[in-house]
Parts: sequence; C-alpha cells; structure tokens
Amino acid sequence: MKRIRIGIVGVGNCASSLVQGIQYYRTQKPTEAIGLMHWDLGGYAPGDIEVVCAFDIDERKVGKDVSQAIFALPNCTVAFCSKMPKSGVKVRMGKVLDGVSEHLNEFDESKRFVVGKQKEPAPDEVISALKETGTEVLLNYLPVGSQKATEFYAQCALDAGVAFVNNMPVFIASDPRWAQKFREKNVPILGDDIKAQIGATITHRTLAELFKKRGVKLDRTYQLNTGGNSDFLNMLNRSRLSSKKTSKTQAVQSVLAQPLEADNIHIGPSDYVSWQKDNKVAFIRMEGRTFGGVPMNMELRLSVEDSPNSAGIAIDAIRCAKLALERKQGGIIEGPSAYFMKHPPRQMGDEEAFQQTEKFIHEKENRK
Repeated sequence: MKRIRIGIVGVGNCASSLVQGIQYYRTQKPTEAIGLMHWDLGGYAPGDIEVVCAFDIDERKVGKDVSQAIFALPNCTVAFCSKMPKSGVKVRMGKVLDGVSEHLNEFDESKRFVVGKQKEPAPDEVISALKETGTEVLLNYLPVGSQKATEFYAQCALDAGVAFVNNMPVFIASDPRWAQKFREKNVPILGDDIKAQIGATITHRTLAELFKKRGVKLDRTYQLNTGGNSDFLNMLNRSRLSSKKTSKTQAVQSVLAQPLEADNIHIGPSDYVSWQKDNKVAFIRMEGRTFGGVPMNMELRLSVEDSPNSAGIAIDAIRCAKLALERKQGGIIEGPSAYFMKHPPRQMGDEEAFQQTEKFIHEKENRK
C-alpha cells in the first residue's frame, strides 16, 4: 500500500482538522465521500497520508500521541472524528524563536500557548528526526508572524530533502531567495498562506472576478474577519500582521482589472471574539458602478469552521507535493501553489490556477 509520510510543525486547530480528516476518509467510500476536490489524486486517496513526525511547543501537547495532542488546549476546532486510533507518533518539542507572541501571556492558559520546559531542538536534531521517520512532506502550521521559526523549519526541510508546504503567511515560496534555495536542492515547495475551500479570500476573489467580467467598476471594498481560535488571538498583536494583510490583500488585488488605491481596499483580520472559537465570520462589502455610472453595492456574511475549511485544501497540497517528489521536480510547484495558496510566487486567476493544477496532477497521463 502506497503511503505519504508527513511531518507537521504546529499541532494546532488546522493540524487537528487535517489529522481527523485523514482518519475520517479512511472510513468513507469514494462514491459517498463529500468535502473533497479530489478523492484520487495521482493514485493517492486521503487515507494514504500518514503522520510520522510532529513538532509543537505547548507542554500540553509535547510528549503526547498525535491522536491525543490534536484535541489538547488551546485547540478548539470541531471534533468531527473524535474516535481516533493511536498513531504511535509522539509530538516532539519544537523551536520557539518568534513562534509565540508576548501579548498571549495576558490571557487565560486555556486560550494561549503554554511553552514547555523541554530542551528546544537544534537544527541537526530536527533534520535527523525528519530523516529517521522517513518524512516526505513537512507542513508548516506555525502562528502568523513566526518569521524566524518558519525559516528555521524551511531550512531543516531543505537540508533533509523533504518537500515543504508553507500554509501560513511568512513568505518562503514567494521569496526569490528561498525559492532559489529549493530549486538548487531540487526540493519541492508549495506556498504561501493556504486558502480555504470556501473562505473569505476565495469568495472575495470570485466576486471581484464577477464584477470584472460583468463590466462593473469596483470602487472600494473591505473584508472584515472575526474568530475565536488561537490564530485570531495571536493576531491581536498587530505587529505580527504585516505579511498576513499583504497576502490577503494581494490575493484580491491580483484579480482586479486595475488595483485599487490603498485607501479604497481593506482586507484583513479584524478582531478576536472568544466565544466564536474556531468559527470564522467574514463580512465583505463591495461598492461599484454599473451601466451609466449608476452606483451599486453588495454585502455578504460568510460563517465557516475555519480549520476544516483549510484541511480540505491541505489534503490536495500534500498529494501534489508527493507527486513532485516522485517526479524529481524541485523548486516552486507553480500551478498548485497558485490554486491552493493566497500568496504564491505567481498569481493567477482561479480558473487558470485550477487548469494548471489539473494539468500538473495528470502530467503522466498527458504524456501518453
């Protein structure tokens, strides 16, 4: 049986949904499974993914089996597959660096990270762990603003020859210096900043495309997001938000006929509402002019469970990374990065990105 052996950096809500999803789809029949873009992707089903290595810095997770750690505080996402078999994989102590914001100390322990007292690993220890466990794809789920920590694990993935899927908005794939490193070592990378299946960014992009195709001049727009998970709590520190706002804003600007002036577009996390937990609520407003210059506006409210929404994309990103490894294709995996991520090295319209991704997936078939 073919497997895809993955490592996870940051066993938070997104990792919880992904790990639950892998087990959930092992119990489903292809004809009955819902919530996936692909059941079979390059010969791999979702249940063929196996977690073999995991890192976190929270003492409530370190040392625990992954199947238990994904439900430990401060995780608060929905448990849609609560009967998880033991994986036999214990969460290892990770590197802290800038992975924890100081302002989190102002909150109750049930909501914030509790940094463990275990010794932090040196780079060679992480590299050895990746090699010894046979990790093929490493997923980055660190908090927004973790620049140094993300670069630490990206370098470890490079040195171990492990494909890297950067799910958060520290720019690695879209940084020419890092992209060159992955090209030179022929190691695949997908990034940066994962989109949701039906989330605020993909919905906003779709509406912007609709305005453009229907000849409506978009004058101004905003996207305001609230949530109650660790991600939103972390983002109360506005100094950590620069790359996140850039990522989300460029994702929308890139599909407009003409980019809007900075004063006419506002996209980004807005506030932390504790009782929302992992539910994310997005408010989108678009103001434009139709035939004859007559004004119109549109408002939309979107409510989704944030972490399962991203796991549906991660399932496909992992399998695309595995295909790249099999084909010995290193560097940026361009089509999937544009389709799965908010801030890829090259932005594409969603239809083009979809077609490029399908072309990548079926590359061998296309050669026949």
